[in-house]
Amino acid sequence: MTQALPKLVEFEEFLAWKPESRSYELYEGLVVEMQPTGKHEEIAGFLATEFVLEYRRLNLPYFIPKTALIKPTGKQSAYSPDILILNRSVLSQEELWSKYSTVQLAESIPLVVEVVSTNWRDDYLTKLRDYEETGIQEYWIIDYLALGGRRYIGNPKQPTVSIYQLVDGEYQVSQFKNSDRIFSSIFPKLSLTPQQIFSASD
Repeated sequence: MTQALPKLVEFEEFLAWKPESRSYELYEGLVVEMQPTGKHEEIAGFLATEFVLEYRRLNLPYFIPKTALIKPTGKQSAYSPDILILNRSVLSQEELWSKYSTVQLAESIPLVVEVVSTNWRDDYLTKLRDYEETGIQEYWIIDYLALGGRRYIGNPKQPTVSIYQLVDGEYQVSQFKNSDRIFSSIFPKLSLTPQQIFSASD
């Protein structure tokens, strides 16, 4: 059985302790246990499959790891996104990859996806800031229950896919609802709508 860590821990201590699962993240020294719902997992699984088909079609050196972590720049944090696409061709530059399956360099991370849960502020505030500062090119927030604040998804709130793309070091957001065709700069030929993503388990 895994023993709980003290309330605040250093990043290196977290890496040494973390069990081989996607159950834990580190937020500025605080360990948080993650437990996604079935619907959450189905949406992530559907989207991951679409990405795999697309990067294989394009013959890109990408893959989706099972339990890898992102170490944000200058933070005592470590995130395990719902979907993390890595560029295999640059992983040799990652100091923590071979031992801890942890990445820190923007070049390694073309795209990250978070499926929103009740802790929506983590996705729209904390992770958004940290992924931007790390320089991750594209960040998708899948808010299938419309849990995010109105300042993020509008009023009245409705299920939304928000795609943040890095432009001159800052994220610019595009939002998609219902039957809008989603646009991704990483996968510009990808043909998907929010409706398809949200109904993944129907």
